[in-house]
Parts: sequence; structure tokens; C-alpha cells
Amino acid sequence: MTIFPFFIPHHGCLHRCVFCQQHRISGVSSAPTPAQVSQQLAAMLPAHGSGEVAFYGGSFTLLDNSLQRDYLACVAPFIRNGQVAGIRISTRPDACDAEVVASLKMAGVTTVELGCQSFSSEVLRLSQRGHGPRDAALSVAQLRNNGVRVGLQLMPGLPGGSFEEARASLTQALSLRPDFLRIYPTVVLAGTALENFWRQGDFVPLTLDEAVDLCAELLWYCRMAGMPVIRMGLQSSHELDSGSVVVDGPYHPAFGQLVRSRLWRRALEAAAMESVTRQVHVAFADLSDALGHRRANIDYLLQRFGSFDIVALDGVSRETFVMDGRCCDVMSQACYLQPLSTAAGSMHDGSPAFIGSL
Repeated sequence: MTIFPFFIPHHGCLHRCVFCQQHRISGVSSAPTPAQVSQQLAAMLPAHGSGEVAFYGGSFTLLDNSLQRDYLACVAPFIRNGQVAGIRISTRPDACDAEVVASLKMAGVTTVELGCQSFSSEVLRLSQRGHGPRDAALSVAQLRNNGVRVGLQLMPGLPGGSFEEARASLTQALSLRPDFLRIYPTVVLAGTALENFWRQGDFVPLTLDEAVDLCAELLWYCRMAGMPVIRMGLQSSHELDSGSVVVDGPYHPAFGQLVRSRLWRRALEAAAMESVTRQVHVAFADLSDALGHRRANIDYLLQRFGSFDIVALDGVSRETFVMDGRCCDVMSQACYLQPLSTAAGSMHDGSPAFIGSL
């Protein structure tokens, strides 16, 4: 689906979460006016299309009611003309009651993304989110009852988090049966309260390798559950890539590929342990992920086995590889033995081992 995004950084946000700095992430200093949105849509939308106009970066349903109506109304003519199918917004899990959701549906909103971040009460408290883990379930139910698509956002590595907490949060997210997920490992951004905690030594973010390992596991569980993950890691931008915004943590402009490649490495290593040869054939479209970012996978496998070769070949299906004449499925070979529900443990009452503390 094509998305036509507009950023309204921090607009409608009643809480300033410790990790958040939307101006720097988006590179947008101020939100566009409804008139500006109309002008830009007139210039960018196709004559006919099935995409969505998206309002990202704030808590849309907590905007002033008149501003909400104006933003939604400026998109309405383009929906009527068939140039776009609907509207996508992002908001908080505690800002979608029955009345709000009914109004959104009538105004043409087709998708709502909820910034859950975690389903741990302690993690949410330490992140100063201002809502609890049960709010997401209530909002998802309201949205589904009104036929609105739902996306959930998760942030592994927040203060008070752990690998176990991340698995538990994913368990809860999957149990709500959203239409898709986004997973953003926590990054320390300049100008946030989290930067202050980090500088004081009170917070230690995940390393890049830890985040890749964890997110590869989470992605595997999502794939097994048939749950689309539409983004892993922050969207690359000039601001993020400049080095002036990211203070510490697992930011990488190709984070999604790193995660996919880690699953490939796991799968290839597992298959090679039972193979008499060290050559695999993959689809051309999978070659980059199989080799790994900057050939990291092939270097790892060469060191592990002494010889290894990954070759692209016509006729090989996506996310499979051929070794010793047999076709292997990447996700099956990359299997995580511990069921997610067992690995996750308790969401609400457990005391997770801290990645960082406040």
C-alpha cells in the first residue's frame, strides 16, 4: 500500500516520553496546516489510487477537536474522487474510546497505529508513557468493532526491559491479532530525557548485535504467526545518518536487512551442520540477505566451516535455499526451539532483568 505521509511531531502528546524526539527523527520542525496538506495532496496524489494519507508523529486523537476535523476534512475530497482509499493515523493506546473511534471511521480513517512500545507496566512507567498495558487491548477492540485496521508499535530495549520482556510484549501484541506490527529497538536520541539517563550511567541501550539478535527472534515468531512486520528499526534519514541525532544505541540505516540476514545466517549454519557440502543456491532476490550486509554472513560461515559458497540460481523460491540437492525453508531452519509463550514468562507481575535502569 502506498502511504502519503505528513508529520505532526509531538502534536497532541500530553506526555513527553523519555525516548522521544520526533522533530529530529522526522526532520520536520513544525506540522503542516490543513491548507498545506490539501495543496500537497493535490500535487502528489495520482488520478486514481488505493493508498492512504497518513498523519504520523503525534497523538492524532488528542489534537484539538477542530484541528482533527480540519485535517480529516482536507483529505475527504481526495477519498471521494478515488485518488486515495483512506486515512492512517498514529496515536496512543489510551486515546481510542468508542466515541473517538466511531468519529474516525465516519471521517474516512481506515488504519490506526497504536504506539504500545511495551506491555510491561514497569517499562511503561519508567518510560513515562502515562498509560498501562491493558489500554491497547481496549483500543484494539474498539477499532476492530468499527472495521478499522490496527497496527501496533513495539520498542524493545526500553528502560527496565529485557529479552524476556520483549518476548512477553510480543506475545501480548500477537494475542490482540493486529493487522501488522512495527518493531523499533530503543535508540538514545539527543535532546531526550533518555540521553540524560544515559550520560548519568543510569541507562545502557542494547548494542547493535544484541538488537539484531533479539529482533531476528521476534521477526521469526511473527512469521510463524503469519503476522506482517512492516518495519524493523527507524527509517533512515539525513538527520539520523548525520551522527548528530543518535547518541547511542542500535541505530543502523539498514537495520531491517541486518535482521533478515541474521535469520539467514542462523538457517544456513543449522543446515550446514548436517550437510556434506558447503555450497548453497538461493534466489537472486535473496542473495543480498543471504550473503549478509557487507558479506558478514559469508565471512562468518567461512570462519565457522572453513569453506562456504552462496550462489544465486534461477528457479529457487524466495526464502528457501538448496543444499545437498534438497530444498530448505529459511524459517524452518532458523527455528527457535523455545515456544514464545514459554519464553516470554509473565507480562504483568514478573520482575525482568534490567537492560537499563533508572
